[in-house]
Amino acid sequence: MQVSLSWLSTHLDLSSYSVAQLSDLLTFAGVEVEGIVERGVTTDKVVVAQIDSFVQHPNADKLSVCQVNDGSGTPRQIVCGAKNFKAGDKVPLALPGAVLPGGFTIKEGKLRDVASLGMMCSGKELGLGDDHAGLLILSPDSPIGTPFNQLNPADVLFDLEITPNRPDLLSHLGLARELSALTGIPLKGQRDYTKTSTPTKLETSNLKLETPSACPLYTARLIKGVKVGPSPEWLRRRLESIGLRPINSIVDITNFVMMEMGQSLHCFDLDKLNGSIVVRNASEGEQMLALDGQTYTLQADDLVIADQKRAVAIAGVMGGEETGVTEATTSILLEAAYFTPSNIRRTSRRLGLSSDSSYRFERGIDPQQVAGGSELATKLILEIAGGTADDVLLVAGETPVLTSEITLDDDRARKLLGTPDLSSDEIRSILTKLGLTHQNGRWTVPSYRADLQRPVDLIEEIARVIGLDRVPSKMTAVAVPSDATDRAYDFAMTIRQALVNRGCFEAQTLRLIADAQLPDTLGGGTGVAVKNPLSEDHTTLRPSIIPGLIATAALNIRQGTDRLRFFELGRVFLKLPNGNSREEERLAILISGPVSPSSWHARTPQAADIHELMGIITNLPGLSRVSIEPKAVKESPANFLLTSELRAGNRNLGWIAQLHPSRARDISARHPVYVAELLLSALRQGSTGPAKFEELPRFPGMTRDVAMEVPADLPHAKVAAFFASQKEPLFIASEVFDVFTDPTGQKIAKDRKSIAWTLTYRSPEKTLETAEVDAAHTSILSALEKSLPATVRR
Repeated sequence: MQVSLSWLSTHLDLSSYSVAQLSDLLTFAGVEVEGIVERGVTTDKVVVAQIDSFVQHPNADKLSVCQVNDGSGTPRQIVCGAKNFKAGDKVPLALPGAVLPGGFTIKEGKLRDVASLGMMCSGKELGLGDDHAGLLILSPDSPIGTPFNQLNPADVLFDLEITPNRPDLLSHLGLARELSALTGIPLKGQRDYTKTSTPTKLETSNLKLETPSACPLYTARLIKGVKVGPSPEWLRRRLESIGLRPINSIVDITNFVMMEMGQSLHCFDLDKLNGSIVVRNASEGEQMLALDGQTYTLQADDLVIADQKRAVAIAGVMGGEETGVTEATTSILLEAAYFTPSNIRRTSRRLGLSSDSSYRFERGIDPQQVAGGSELATKLILEIAGGTADDVLLVAGETPVLTSEITLDDDRARKLLGTPDLSSDEIRSILTKLGLTHQNGRWTVPSYRADLQRPVDLIEEIARVIGLDRVPSKMTAVAVPSDATDRAYDFAMTIRQALVNRGCFEAQTLRLIADAQLPDTLGGGTGVAVKNPLSEDHTTLRPSIIPGLIATAALNIRQGTDRLRFFELGRVFLKLPNGNSREEERLAILISGPVSPSSWHARTPQAADIHELMGIITNLPGLSRVSIEPKAVKESPANFLLTSELRAGNRNLGWIAQLHPSRARDISARHPVYVAELLLSALRQGSTGPAKFEELPRFPGMTRDVAMEVPADLPHAKVAAFFASQKEPLFIASEVFDVFTDPTGQKIAKDRKSIAWTLTYRSPEKTLETAEVDAAHTSILSALEKSLPATVRR
């Protein structure tokens, strides 16, 4: 929210506080200051001047030497680089000694040997915008010699982040009340608009309230004979000070009331309405053309303001274009209402339509000030646009009561805050400054503070006002036993550490992806579409982490990275056949490029292949002692090759694949790209706790090589499984070291292949003798030929 310091100053005198002090005051009270912008100048040495004449600089083509009338009676010579002026224009002139925003001090000097006795200014140089391409041309009737700050008073703009529980701060009056409580400076005018002088009339014929749960209170004021035109200077300046563009006097007044007291209003052109006003739910599929020029399709739970023929406004969000106020409008219906926040929030989010009004309604306005907002707007309309207003305010429904009385135990407040020196008088003073009233031991909460519901809420308010630096810090904690969440977190951290130790880098990608990224999904499954995506790049909740890693790889490749090693642990979202969705935690890994960095002895190291990725996976915590079998999937996704399901027995661990070369070319990859996505729950299931270490062998081992012919389609996993199943006490390890095939069939049949393994034997008790190893080796080879279609070459 943008807040103007000069606007705030109409409610309380803040001259004794610097901008930095006000910023600190708000920050420590829980109101985040996101930015501060100083607009205009405070010095009197920037004046209105008129350019009488100018000639080209004798030593510079892009400079002009101007003779300027600054009201002193003596022409002043200024060297200027701007080109957007002509003789007779009036511009702001900074005289020597003037200090401009940013601390820039103007001095007399020379530009290319020509004296310049000041500087004519652009809007940006005066803190009045971003335009610095030319001089700020002033109105022709601006008096020469007048200090510029009299025509455009200096201001400070605070950019505040208001938390959702404090909608009362979404106005200048609300923020002034807060600063008054924090500083002790009294407000200059009224504290709220709950007391009005306009009589009300319960109207049921011309105002029909069909949904009191969504709109408990609706009011209307008829004003006829108005003349719509430009707003007066003071009103335009107020709105422009907080970044709002003036439109016309009626719209500007409603915007002013909203920013002044927090009550959102809307004006209809009365002559464009057909019959009475009805507050109702929209018909399913009903459409309405809004003021932003867009046609919106509504649902049955959207609240609309309608006449007898059609919807004329989306309640609390935006009015309709067909009944909007224009310069031809002469009669208006002024709407002021209270809408249930949840209803406005739902409609605004679904339509992707947000406005200053919806921003306030969906957080909750003060229902007791609805009539006050209407009365203030009516007063300003009659003063600025003329016309005649009905004597009564038409009302449908009842004003909801959102606050109540609260009993506060002063001793409990002191105990919770740890401030025994906090007196009851100080407590009463703080709560009174916050707008609460005390009677018969109970505190009555003002209608604009619906967030105060319990005694602890009042205690929190006391802490904010006295300052948290006064509340002592205490180091107290209670140890709790580890639970499933802790164990899951610890396991994820061990996964991260293991991958970092292997030279991988953790990535963090968005959970929302574009539809164009869905072909990069690995592991199947359909993503969950977002109803109201923020952009085309965020339309679907990801069904896989791989699309994000591929995008990360593409970014790094564009930056010149050759060796890619990325991983990410995160959540994916899968749409179920019954329309529901399921979430699960996964681990994704992407590798590409050399297996080691380039160096003098290996200028072009070997590129990583799918076996490199399998090596990383098999050494992950939970898989180091698990036999993993890749099983090819029947239909590989279009963007992948060699897609396989990784299984450990009957347990699915995840998937592994190579990115299709055409897709790799799309991201300009210089090497093959390999990816894997694993189910974190499956990894945890295989985890057996901390690693176990074994004593180094005391006796040497012996090896024997075996070569065998097997069918070409015999999976390697079956041979490996055979050796893993052997119970021979001396046999401890096996490893394949050669595979040979001959497509021509000359050296070995086309349907056969030769594979060679090294078998290792060792005894934990003694050094083995050759005869012992030979006997064990012969036993294993005999079992091999009986179990597999293998012929051992002896």
